[in-house]
Amino acid sequence: MDAKEKLLWSIALPGFGQLLNGKYIKGIVLILLEFIVNVKGNFNIVIMSSFHGDIETAINQANFQWLMFYPCLYFFAMWDAYKDAGGGKEKYSSFPFAFSAYFVTIGTIFSTKVKLFGILIGPIWLPILSVIPGLLVGFILKKILKQST
Repeated sequence: MDAKEKLLWSIALPGFGQLLNGKYIKGIVLILLEFIVNVKGNFNIVIMSSFHGDIETAINQANFQWLMFYPCLYFFAMWDAYKDAGGGKEKYSSFPFAFSAYFVTIGTIFSTKVKLFGILIGPIWLPILSVIPGLLVGFILKKILKQST
């Protein structure tokens, strides 16, 4: 199994990539943290309400104090699984992961206020859309910094 496959497993559930890499304690800790943040943040309920288009309910059900932890946990687990599997050997390879975590966190913070085309998209869709600028900034900075060294 290559680094990209382990990255994909980590996307499915933080900690799975670590388990596949043989990092059992780290994998179990990340899975436990994911479950704690998920339950305390009401994440699954928020996801279901968002998918049903009931954004106001999703916002009211979200515990933002806990959901704020999720982006960093999620993107760190992906980066760590990828790196431990032999990926990310290039300089600044962590940038797309780190900047995605930053932007998704910002998306979570502003998800109760930001509207797209007059529509409040809420605590699931805005953070998901925030991955795009996070990846772009991460890849652009990686490219710029690699060229300057």
